[in-house]
Amino acid sequence: MSELSQEQKQAQFDEYFSIAYCVNANVRPLGANETVPDEDNLEESMPYAFRIASEMAALEAQAIRPLRNLGDHAETLAEYLNHQSRKIDLMMSFVLHQQDEPEHRFKTVKLGGGGVIIESKDKLQVGTQAELKLFLDAEAAAIFCYGEVITCEQVEDSYHIAFIFNTIREQDQELLVRASLHIQTQQLRKRSKDKKAGS
Repeated sequence: MSELSQEQKQAQFDEYFSIAYCVNANVRPLGANETVPDEDNLEESMPYAFRIASEMAALEAQAIRPLRNLGDHAETLAEYLNHQSRKIDLMMSFVLHQQDEPEHRFKTVKLGGGGVIIESKDKLQVGTQAELKLFLDAEAAAIFCYGEVITCEQVEDSYHIAFIFNTIREQDQELLVRASLHIQTQQLRKRSKDKKAGS
């Protein structure tokens, strides 16, 4: 990642759709002796709750997929399994929220598949590597990855710090892309509803 120029890193950040949205994020800058693991070793440095959550999501998708071929009879069963799946998602969300560390907590300003922008009272040096945890309540999910500061801009009395993801699992990046599109759809529906209510 570090061999890319700032322009290339910014282009990589902008390559993915992102949306202005606020979620809790933990940002822990790495110490001088810490290194960012490569993608092959990412899961080893990941807290167990994050590993098990993605395995559960994959199993859930595999379990429901065959039902689509069963026709009308499977509709009630699929609905029941979706409700069970939702209960498990909510429970997993609760477990993942135990990983939210108040001393490292920030709010996001923007998020997407290429990176995240957080709001902070303190600035961070461009190039700083950090461990990131993103808590997506709307999706009952959380993501653990590593990022690098690519910009740090003062906005009024705080800083907007942009991180590009430099080590993230493919399924987590896909989840972020889906989540940002889902959030946008919800925002557009709400705006349309509000317009109708106002007219």
